[in-house]
Amino acid sequence: MNKVLKKSHDKVLAGVCGGLAEYFGLDLTLVRIGYVLISLLSAAFPGLLIYVILWIIMPD
Repeated sequence: MNKVLKKSHDKVLAGVCGGLAEYFGLDLTLVRIGYVLISLLSAAFPGLLIYVILWIIMPD
């Protein structure tokens, strides 16, 4: 089975975290909480930059 990383239709902002959760088979809430924690612990800028890059390059 070929998995494709794409944005989720279950989105809050852009569907990036939803797409990551679907791709890796994880709970959406845990992915969102984990992403926020990682972003805050990395002084927020790298986490936000990565999110925007994924928002641009991930297909719908």
